[in-house]
Amino acid sequence: MSAAEPEARSAGAVPAAPGLVRIWPPLLVLALIGVGSMLLAVAWGSVPIPLSGLFAVLTGDAEPLHRTLVLELRLPRVLAAFGTGGLLAVAGALMQVLLRNPLADPYVLGLSGGAAVGALGAMLVGLGALAISGSAFVGALLSTVLVFGLAHGTGSWTPTRLLLTGVVVAAGWGALITFMLVISPTERLPGMLYWLMGDLSYARSPWPSLTVLLLACVLIAPLGRSLNALARGPLQAATLGVAVRPLEWGIFVAASLLTATAVITAGTIGFIGLVVPHMLRLVFGTDQRLILPASALAGGSLLVLADIGARTLIAPEQLPVGVITALLGVPTFLYLLYRSR
Repeated sequence: MSAAEPEARSAGAVPAAPGLVRIWPPLLVLALIGVGSMLLAVAWGSVPIPLSGLFAVLTGDAEPLHRTLVLELRLPRVLAAFGTGGLLAVAGALMQVLLRNPLADPYVLGLSGGAAVGALGAMLVGLGALAISGSAFVGALLSTVLVFGLAHGTGSWTPTRLLLTGVVVAAGWGALITFMLVISPTERLPGMLYWLMGDLSYARSPWPSLTVLLLACVLIAPLGRSLNALARGPLQAATLGVAVRPLEWGIFVAASLLTATAVITAGTIGFIGLVVPHMLRLVFGTDQRLILPASALAGGSLLVLADIGARTLIAPEQLPVGVITALLGVPTFLYLLYRSR
């Protein structure tokens, strides 16, 4: 052992993270799980489609009913679910690194509420799709700055302070959402309510969410080591040569954009960003070079499976998928809160 190694340990240097050889196998397994969940979601429904029927759809020899079900109804919804789940999970993982708190989540901290307020406000005044997306992004970014600034104050945040701030900000957004619903036209209320509860049946196109998710993974991947350092605290990250302030603002913007895109696609879906990164850290450790892409794959797979439950539990009626994710997320959140006492 060289003389420099004890000195590096005493300075709080970040331990060597697993190499790429150890990162790719978990990602490959999660990718296979994602493909399997999407095949299951496409095949399972009120009209089951066997694997031979799915293959026939790909080759163009399928029955007209199967082609319509797969290409026009189920596949766009499944892709939208995968993209939305991946966006929320990556946003949650980024927020947990920034705040160094496993309880951070776009839904719990009010980011989803801010994005929903921005989107609903743009809808009420009759703006177009691009303006709605921009308004959702501004709302999510404003919520992020509010929670971060108020929870931090003049000192460092604590889990209790962070949660209380997020709850208060989320309650404020909830009050604004209720006001907007009250003044909205009556004929639009059912669709708006389902959208706010998280409903993939209103997802128009999966490509915006999938595109933003892919771009986020590509752009964030080179920052893995810097994020590992930031997770140990801003002082240690600065000591190791990380530009802390630009990185923090980059996480602000990225988490807000990811959350806004997810909200625009499927409404407010909670707890994906809380459950997925935490479970992945329990299994794979804390290396962000693995956790972030794994969150994209696992979050997408989890929301696809949750949407299967939403479509089939009380068939032919459908549940908002946000109900299923809440049933999964609330016990997990309470468990994490108990552990952080």
